[in-house]
Amino acid sequence: MAAEFDIVIAGAGAAGLSLAYHLTRNSRRNWRIALVDRAPKQRNDRTWCFWEVGQGLFEAVVFRQWDRVAFYSPTLQRQLCIAPYRYKMIRGADFYAYVEAHLAAQPNVTRCYGEIVAVEEEGDAGVVHLRSGEVIRGKWVFNSVLFAPPCRAEDARYHCLLQHFLGWVVEADQPVFDPTVATLMDFRIPQAGETRFVYVLPFDAHTALVEFTVFSGSLLPREVYAQGLTDYLGEQLGLQSYRVREEEYGVIPMTDAPLKQRLSQRVIQIGTAGGDTKASTGYTFQRIQRRTHAIACALEAGRSPHLSRSLWQRRHGLFDSVLLNVLDKRRQPGWRVFTDLFANNPPVRVLRFLDEDTSLLEDLRVMASVHLPTFLSATLDVLARKGAGALNFGENTSPADRGRVT
Repeated sequence: MAAEFDIVIAGAGAAGLSLAYHLTRNSRRNWRIALVDRAPKQRNDRTWCFWEVGQGLFEAVVFRQWDRVAFYSPTLQRQLCIAPYRYKMIRGADFYAYVEAHLAAQPNVTRCYGEIVAVEEEGDAGVVHLRSGEVIRGKWVFNSVLFAPPCRAEDARYHCLLQHFLGWVVEADQPVFDPTVATLMDFRIPQAGETRFVYVLPFDAHTALVEFTVFSGSLLPREVYAQGLTDYLGEQLGLQSYRVREEEYGVIPMTDAPLKQRLSQRVIQIGTAGGDTKASTGYTFQRIQRRTHAIACALEAGRSPHLSRSLWQRRHGLFDSVLLNVLDKRRQPGWRVFTDLFANNPPVRVLRFLDEDTSLLEDLRVMASVHLPTFLSATLDVLARKGAGALNFGENTSPADRGRVT
C-alpha cells in the first residue's frame, strides 16, 4: 500500500526545502506534504552566494554580506561598489537548520527517509519509489534529484561545461583579509587553456573562504585544485602559515541542454534537475527561490504549477548559450570576457544582466561592451547548431514521455 499525499517533494536540498518552506509559509491550505530524502542534512556541505537588494526571505541565516566586491584580471584590478545590491553568503548547515525548524512546526509535513531510485507518473498521481520498496504517491510530485548527467558531450547541439571547485576556510595568523570586500573573481592565476579564477569571501581579518574555480568540460585531479589554492594563498596573499578549518568541493553543470521542468502531467522537476541553475554562471539559489515561490503561489491560487516563460523572458537562454559557446570553443579567454563586462559597464548593470532583470536597452549596452566579432561568431554557431530549436532557447517545460526516470 502506497503512502498518499497531496504534494510529494523528492529531495531535500536547497530546492526541495525551499519549496516546502514556500508552501507552508502563510498558506491558507492544509496540504498533506511529504518531504523525501536519503537522510537528514546536518553537515555544512556547501555555501550559496548571491546578490540581493534589501532584506531577503532568508536574512536570518545570511552568514556574511558585502556591498563592495573586487575584480582582478591581468588587465583590470578594481574594487566595485554594488549598492543597492549586497553580495550575500549563506552556509548550508544554517539554511538546513532554519528551514527544518520551520517545517518541524508544521503538522501537515511528513518526513520520509530512504534512497530515491525512481520517480514516475501512475494514473492521476506522481509516484516516488525508494530502494526499500516503499512507494509514496502524491497528486503532485516535485523532484530535485538529478538521476543522470544533464548533458551528453557527444550531442553537438548543446554545450556541456562544468563549474568545479575546491574551497578552503582558511584561518591565518596575520590579518591579511579585508572583511569589507569580497573578491568576486581573481583571474591572476595560470589559466591552462581554461577559465580559472579564485574568489575570496572574508569572514574577518584572519579568516576567509577561498575557492579555486574552473569552467571546463572535465574535472581535474583533486591535487590540482589544492595546489591552485596553495599557490594563490602564497603568491597573491603572501600567506605561508595558515590552517584549513573546513573544505568544500562541488561540481555544477553549465549547460544549455534542455532540462525538462515538466516530466509528465503530475511530475515536475525543480532545482538543478529542472534547469534552475543559470547556464552561464552556475548561480542557483535565487533562481530556486523565484521559481519555488511562483509554484507555491500557483498552487495556493488553485492554478497549475506548470510554469512557462514568454519568448521575451527566454532571451537570456540565448545569451547563456552564446557565452557558453565562446568559452567552450575558446574563442576568447574567459578572463577577457569578464574583464570587458566589468570594465565597460557599471557593476549594477552586470549584476542585473546576470539576474535576467535588464531592459532591452541595458541588454544592448551589455552586448556592445564585449568583443563583437567574437560574440557574433558564437551567436551564428549557436543558431546553426540548434536550427529551428533556437526559437525555444531557454524553454524546458515541454512534457516528456511517461515512464520511469532512471
